[in-house]
Amino acid sequence: MRATQWMGKNHIEVNEVPDPQILNDRDAIVKISSTAICGSDLHLYDGFIPTMRKGDIVGHEFMGEVVELGKGVGNLKVGDRVVVPFPIACGNCVACEKGLFSVCENSNPNARIPEKLMGHAPCGIFGYSHMMGGYPGGQAEYARVPFADVGPIKVDADLTDEQVLFLSDIFPTGYMGAEVCDISPGDVVAVWGAGPVGQFAVASARMLGAERVIAIDRFDYRLAKAREAGATDVLNYEEVDVLDALQEITAGRGPDAAIDCVGMEAHHPTAAVHAYDRAKQATMMETERPHALREAILAVKNGGTVSIVGVYGGLMDKFPIGSLMNRSLTVKTGQCHVQRYTKPLYERIRNGDIDPSFVVSHTLPLAEAADGYRMFRDKKDECNKVVLKP
Repeated sequence: MRATQWMGKNHIEVNEVPDPQILNDRDAIVKISSTAICGSDLHLYDGFIPTMRKGDIVGHEFMGEVVELGKGVGNLKVGDRVVVPFPIACGNCVACEKGLFSVCENSNPNARIPEKLMGHAPCGIFGYSHMMGGYPGGQAEYARVPFADVGPIKVDADLTDEQVLFLSDIFPTGYMGAEVCDISPGDVVAVWGAGPVGQFAVASARMLGAERVIAIDRFDYRLAKAREAGATDVLNYEEVDVLDALQEITAGRGPDAAIDCVGMEAHHPTAAVHAYDRAKQATMMETERPHALREAILAVKNGGTVSIVGVYGGLMDKFPIGSLMNRSLTVKTGQCHVQRYTKPLYERIRNGDIDPSFVVSHTLPLAEAADGYRMFRDKKDECNKVVLKP
């Protein structure tokens, strides 16, 4: 089969590789119909996630048709059309029983690696380094899906791939980012990052009752997409001082909640500040560029909530813990527990509450994956979201 392989920093190739095989009774093989490039894939592409190996198959947002099943999978049949959540979860451990699927205790065979950095290991993730299990990803013609009796959700034939594909990651991730804010009617929510996850966070905050949702980014086309998703206000941080603007919008109080959808490769409009964190990140004196998270913490109201769904990998410098502690802030975060959200969000799509396909800007054949990565990273041609077709 053909698959997208990580060949080194800023180097992606589509090559012939061996077809996946059933290795466990709870496995499925899925013939992929659509797969997408995620913003967190760019962290791999840019070389910021350790334990990648040349030739690793990448991609964790995919869907397709079940073509083979292990004998332990009783909830699916060959021919089913499914969307596959990016966290690999067993469904049986203490974490899974509590709905904390992204910290499954059994799906990461390389748990000893992240334990050294994080204290405990998160779950296995498709196509996202050997630290996260070393599982081949879904930017390919076929993928092996472990614990297929827990993860994949069946979808109806009358919905397009683009309507349901993002149940694999970015729609549930944006929704969880908003849900953990415990939004009440009348709340003001600020969202840092107006990429696809931020757009879904905006849409979700509105669905959950927020009165005003403020999207923050530096690309006008992404801010326009955020307005399409439901943002009442947009701020281009290269044109305004975000903290001052949020103070004015909220009469000096600050937003009720702040959602960080940016993560480790944040940008700062002041060249000297940006250079400081770029240099520390390049020399591995920190693993993150924390501009957006610092600002979110400083901006939110006293007693407010900071929700973090942007991806971070290790350690950051100058974290404003004094603001966090002294102002009674609450932080809620995590890789998304996708399996918790797929069915209710699927019903949202079926009911017409949202059509997630609005985020798609480019559709390319799998063979052009390398071009898709460059386009997405460099924001060429107003690239918002790339879907690949094997």
